[in-house]
Amino acid sequence: MFLFVVSFFGYFAFIYYVPYSEGVRSGELIKFSKKGVAFKTWEGEMSQGISGAQIFQFTVPNKEKDVILKMENLQGRYVKLTYEERYKTFFWWGDTRYFVTAVQEEQSPFVTPK
Repeated sequence: MFLFVVSFFGYFAFIYYVPYSEGVRSGELIKFSKKGVAFKTWEGEMSQGISGAQIFQFTVPNKEKDVILKMENLQGRYVKLTYEERYKTFFWWGDTRYFVTAVQEEQSPFVTPK
């Protein structure tokens, strides 16, 4: 039993603390909403192309209050997202393995400034 408990906590700690990858993606923020029945999570989508053929789905952790506020105000705008990809996720964390930790507005490469 002890080995099972240690294995479970070791697995959970690995999933929680060790990111698979870290990076930055840019695109138009097309969706951002709070989802769930028992566990509410913030989920979003970003279009990474003119036709919207490539959609990046992501989760914003509830502890990232500043990012959540910015996302709500930047819908429909071109943004740059900093994220961490996890090996796995748990249902109470969110729907995706991509967790956004920062957001900033960017100038769209598809629109020329006047």
